[in-house]
Amino acid sequence: MNLSPTETAGRFGVSIKALRLYERRGLLKPLRSNAGWRAYGPDQFAQLHQILALKALGLSLASIGQLLASADTLDVVLALQDQSLVQEGRRITRALALIRKARAQLKAGQSLSIDDLANLTKETVMTTPRDSMEMGALLKPFAERHLTESDRAAMKAKVPDRDQAIRSWDALLAEAYALMKTGDPISPESQEMARRWSAINEQFTADNPTIKAKGRAVWDDAMKDPAVAGKMALNREIFAFVRQAIEHLKTLAK
Repeated sequence: MNLSPTETAGRFGVSIKALRLYERRGLLKPLRSNAGWRAYGPDQFAQLHQILALKALGLSLASIGQLLASADTLDVVLALQDQSLVQEGRRITRALALIRKARAQLKAGQSLSIDDLANLTKETVMTTPRDSMEMGALLKPFAERHLTESDRAAMKAKVPDRDQAIRSWDALLAEAYALMKTGDPISPESQEMARRWSAINEQFTADNPTIKAKGRAVWDDAMKDPAVAGKMALNREIFAFVRQAIEHLKTLAK
């Protein structure tokens, strides 16, 4: 059975504008009647499900396009959804346990420690990672301790279009978060993400060993601050996943 754009949008809970965007990006190709009217059939419904599922996992449209170009895409997407939902179920179980433990402590007249509150924030409040602007604000006091004006100038010189670089970084961070939910740092998708992560990291650090070392010092100092570490808990988890992916990538390059 074929549906019109309006019927398809209503059935899948998207806007007609979104359908047109996916079409322009080459992700969704509608059928055409003899009069040129758009229509959507079983193949298009499968494509649309894949697009929406991957978007819900946090992947950019560019990354979705790469995945949709592979064979057996629907099964791959369903597998990703399966893994993501299993991980989410585990997170919810952990969150409930933390909340019940915290309530029990309060009823017993005990206060919650910084670690208790940080874990509660990570598991029950922070459902998306902090973006570049948020991370920059949190790390700024520590960066000022370690990075000189010449260091900052060298980094800016390597990144002439700062806004575009930030958008690229935030998109990559969202993609890494989505892949982390699958729990597989050595999957082809995770390895491709790791390659691009390494490339953009080189760009931001100006490919300078001294600046890289100072960047690590900034991070290490920031993570010694319980308040900052708590706010960055989800990002820390993502970065750990990315490190696993990059380490595996390095072994393949040997």
